[in-house]
Amino acid sequence: MKTLRPAMVVLLALLLLAAASCGPDRKDVSDGHGRITVVTTLFPLYDFARAVAGDRAVVTLILPPGVEAHAFEPKPGDMARVNSAQLFLYTGRYMEPWSEKLLKGIANKTLIIVDTSRGIKLMRSGEEHHEGSQKDHGNGHHDHGAYDPHIWLDLGNATKMVDTITEGLCAADPQGSELFRKNAAAYRERLSALDAKFRETLGTCGKKTIIHGGHFAFGYLAHRYGLEYVSAYEGSPNAEPTARKIIALKKKMDENGIRYVYFEELINPKVSELLSRETGATLLYLHGAHNLTRDEFEKGATFITLMENNLENLRKGLECR
Repeated sequence: MKTLRPAMVVLLALLLLAAASCGPDRKDVSDGHGRITVVTTLFPLYDFARAVAGDRAVVTLILPPGVEAHAFEPKPGDMARVNSAQLFLYTGRYMEPWSEKLLKGIANKTLIIVDTSRGIKLMRSGEEHHEGSQKDHGNGHHDHGAYDPHIWLDLGNATKMVDTITEGLCAADPQGSELFRKNAAAYRERLSALDAKFRETLGTCGKKTIIHGGHFAFGYLAHRYGLEYVSAYEGSPNAEPTARKIIALKKKMDENGIRYVYFEELINPKVSELLSRETGATLLYLHGAHNLTRDEFEKGATFITLMENNLENLRKGLECR
């Protein structure tokens, strides 16, 4: 049996060290030969992460286009994808109850898991919105029927989520921190400009009530801009609105001269259509941004463009100047 010369031993050690430095646990991807992998649960997180990470990360979305977020069930392939990632972004058990089950099966001990709802107060599902109707996330165990988890529809919350995502990216790829913070600052400016546009436009509306034939999703948006929001489904989109609820919606529309009723993406618009037939109201689209339709995804829709379209339909439906 041959023995290795000292010089060969040193050379072999250097080669092993170099190989290890290029392995999957390497955090320095600044040389451009590797990018961190980020897996997200919902479209807003996917879009925020892409805006902040730029070319330093491969960002993927678990939800396939056209699939409703609340009823989604992860497949083994989804678990494998998360298991091989460096960063996992989600919004918590209220929006994606399946995320906790998915994470229990993850063996990757170096995976950085970020709850992007951290530091954001959850609003109770219901028609009235005021400061007392919000509750710190994580106090007790409640389902989607008790709390509204669509936090990103408040652009102030969206900004906080961008900051939390930026922290996660910096932890996963410290060498990219300067770029991430620069991109995040630019994106926050875009959100701030959009928020100002919402305030300016919605401050001129003749009507102040959003009538929605879908599930309770737009409470944060209404609360931020001083609007009343009434939804046919007070909790889960799997629930059915009562006849009493539909009659109350029709009465409210008649009494307040409301001529528009909203429906949302990926939810059967049957209640909105019923209200439209009963009152002669026009249907308008309001996007909750949970996920995209396949057509929206292929056309490159972004969170910003979805919200701009929402503002235009709110301007029309609320009769703003």
